[in-house]
Amino acid sequence: MRKTKAFKEAVAETLADLARRGVTFAPATVADTIEQQITAVSERLGIQVRSAWKYFDPSATADRLAKSQAAFEESSSEKDVGQAPMPPVDNPELALVLAGVPDSPAHSGGDLYGVILNVAVNALMAGHIHGEDGCAGCDGSRGDSGHDWEARMRMISKLQPNITKWFDRRDVWTAAVNDAGYTVTRR
Repeated sequence: MRKTKAFKEAVAETLADLARRGVTFAPATVADTIEQQITAVSERLGIQVRSAWKYFDPSATADRLAKSQAAFEESSSEKDVGQAPMPPVDNPELALVLAGVPDSPAHSGGDLYGVILNVAVNALMAGHIHGEDGCAGCDGSRGDSGHDWEARMRMISKLQPNITKWFDRRDVWTAAVNDAGYTVTRR
């Protein structure tokens, strides 16, 4: 079912409807939901899967997913539950992680998975360190250095004064990737 044109269009239309509502879901989650819906319709009506598509409405599916997301957020006692820890846009540590990306393909032999994994792990750790200031469960976990996040950011900025050049500067990225001997092309 997933390889059919109808399925791919249904996922794309549902994701577009969700985007118009300002709701973000992983494409795989939307695809799984649509597959479950079409399978259920097919089984309940005793019809073939290809005939079940006439009962599919991407807008209605997007509505249900958006309402489900809103209900989950409202019922949670945690603030911003399900949201990734995002440091401030001008975060020097995030800039440091981004600055390492253009050289990563050279170090990993062009292994894009290795590059993405490295960025993900470093970003996760940077997000956790940023969040430790308000994390009661992290008290004492960093030893004598404590949780002085501001001091950490000042140290990075002092060691790399122009580190924020990596934000919103495609020309810097492109030049750095090209200098490493790589280019990104679309096939």
